[in-house]
Amino acid sequence: MKKHFLKSAKIALILVYLVIFAGAFVRLTGSGMGCPDWPKCFGYYIPPTEEKELLFTAGKEYNKGQVIIKDQSLLVAKSSFTSKTTFDSSNWEKYTKHDYAVFNPLHTWIEYINRLFGALAGIACIVSFILSFGFWKDNKKLILLTFLVCILMGFQAWLGKTVVDSVLNPVKITTHMLAALLIVAFQLITIYAVQYNRKSLIFDTKFHWFLVISLILTLIQVVLGTSVREEIDTISKTGAPEILWLQNPSVSFYIHRTFSIIVLLTNLYLFSRNRKLNLGFSKMNWVIILLFMEIISGIAMYYFHFPFGTQTIHIVLAALLFGVQFYMILESNRKKTNL
Repeated sequence: MKKHFLKSAKIALILVYLVIFAGAFVRLTGSGMGCPDWPKCFGYYIPPTEEKELLFTAGKEYNKGQVIIKDQSLLVAKSSFTSKTTFDSSNWEKYTKHDYAVFNPLHTWIEYINRLFGALAGIACIVSFILSFGFWKDNKKLILLTFLVCILMGFQAWLGKTVVDSVLNPVKITTHMLAALLIVAFQLITIYAVQYNRKSLIFDTKFHWFLVISLILTLIQVVLGTSVREEIDTISKTGAPEILWLQNPSVSFYIHRTFSIIVLLTNLYLFSRNRKLNLGFSKMNWVIILLFMEIISGIAMYYFHFPFGTQTIHIVLAALLFGVQFYMILESNRKKTNL
């Protein structure tokens, strides 16, 4: 079991990042309500591809919980039955979580694929938990860590449900994103606990604490960015073209843009100190690369009016940046405790 654990933990981490990517793509395409119910999609395990499948059909077998759209409302089958030639309202009850009743096959399948990635990531985390029992004698904390990751994945799934039930409440979307980063953090702790081929690093107190500060700054920037994104989502829903989305930006946009300079300068200082003192933190190079790519995607959105995919790239880069920074803190903290 031991020899397969690290591989399974890394696969789980990759799948978690795929969920973050899929979630960002869902937001990009406005597919968040593609499946208006949870955990099924319009009451199906495999969602429909045509609207006619969601309209009342005479002589059709309906299963309990199956959904139809009638008079711009979602109706849920009370029990399993075969419909008669005319619609019988006694077989149905109104969906009460919300009143969103729109079917768009593209949005439905994008959201459905997002949920599939979430399910796969959850299964991978459970596999890691099972394999962690191979460390029962050596490292019982590892079992607890992988169990906590499974709990967090369940919590994240529940958060996804609340996001749908709230018809994409902005605060819940932000919480959903932060919970995903928390899962990344715990998964990285798990991986680092069994990563034996560690490079030779030198602990430096100032570098260590600036690493912690840089991670906090990244998290603040993520929250500020989601605030800006929420405002853009509101404008985009009015049907305004991309060229107008940031024509009159709010104060939060300017704070987000200015804060990016602080984030960059902090990490440039870390990069310089790492090279000057030869501390050995090679991942600092990736931090700088990710930061510049993040800034470029932000510039593209502002000056070139949101080219397709830039919003998704911007979010995923932020999540990758968080992961690299957090792993570096783990490396630095290990050196600190060994002094």
